[in-house]
Amino acid sequence: MSSPAAPRPPIRIPTGVWVLGFVSMLMDVSSEMIHALLPIFMVTTLGASVLAVGLIEGFAEATALIVKVFSGTLSDYLGRRKGLALFGYALGAATKPLFALAPTLGVVVTARLLDRVGKGVRGAPRDALVADLTPPEVRGAAFGLRQSLDTVGAFTGPLLAVGLMLLWQNDYRAVFRVAVIPGVLAVLLLWFGIREPEPSAGVTRTNPIRRENLRRLDARYWWVVGIGAVFTLARFSEAFLVLRAQQSGVPVALVPLVMVAMNVVYAGAAYPFGKLSDRMPHRTLLALGLGVLVVADLVLAWSTQWPVMLLGVVLWGVHMAMTQGLLATMVADVAPADLRGTAYGMFNLMSGVALLVSSGVAGLLWDRFGAAATFYAGAGFCVVTLLAMGVQRARLPRL
Repeated sequence: MSSPAAPRPPIRIPTGVWVLGFVSMLMDVSSEMIHALLPIFMVTTLGASVLAVGLIEGFAEATALIVKVFSGTLSDYLGRRKGLALFGYALGAATKPLFALAPTLGVVVTARLLDRVGKGVRGAPRDALVADLTPPEVRGAAFGLRQSLDTVGAFTGPLLAVGLMLLWQNDYRAVFRVAVIPGVLAVLLLWFGIREPEPSAGVTRTNPIRRENLRRLDARYWWVVGIGAVFTLARFSEAFLVLRAQQSGVPVALVPLVMVAMNVVYAGAAYPFGKLSDRMPHRTLLALGLGVLVVADLVLAWSTQWPVMLLGVVLWGVHMAMTQGLLATMVADVAPADLRGTAYGMFNLMSGVALLVSSGVAGLLWDRFGAAATFYAGAGFCVVTLLAMGVQRARLPRL
């Protein structure tokens, strides 16, 4: 009688994914030390309006997402990801001193845009590199892990900003100077810590955006692109969470704790939800994530009391954990391996346009009708999106 087959060992997440996660974490520490304070710095120190903050944030984030198209396509053409990612991280680190030195809003806008260009250059090649390094069976967990480590940086940065603001009596520029250090460390870790896979032998590289190549991105891919843009329309810049926290009456130095709370939840939940996405229908998890965002928006619209507002922020973090790594996984699943950079770039182009629109509208609603109107509008858009997903369910591709 034949002996039973030995159980297969569990597939482990590659070391390179861990390294990329820690690189993202360090850069996020650097960036979020600045971004947690930047909306208030622009409004209180430089005299910007909330509408201006919304437009600046929208343009900045849209710039990052649009640039990903070109960097992703170039990484497919070259068959290499690391060099472009390294350049993007280095550009992001190089912009950090400008925030500390900025005498006017124009310098801040320039630094913010250059910083986001760096993010755009590195984003698509980095995500494609994660997909290249990871077996399909653990791809959701790998993206969840990278997102989780990235988000550890996203709450560590604001936490450091709070401590330094209290220590240095609300000296914004001193905090911005310290943010240079983790940015430089991220560049060094990526330089020395990652060896990307060799390109497949005998593969002829062609222009990824030629018509015959783009036709290989099928209906399933374009559905993911469309749903990603819809999600971005429903979820405007997180700068509005910081401004909502300021209305609750807590000291200015403690306002960045709102980003700490959101990102602690995001970091803790991203990996479990990533593993869950390897085992359940992606569309179901997306719908649940939209439902959580509806509740978060309603809570943030109803009350400025600190405990209630904090609940809305926590739910916002849960929504992010449920959806962001999942969307990245879905792109990797439906795009050909040699077009992954282009696929991530196109995905982020559409999301960038949506973010520009949503942040501008959110700022306009805030200035004209008050903060509650901004969050009610976000909840309403989520509900419309859920209804549209339900109506179209029969015609949507299986994902």
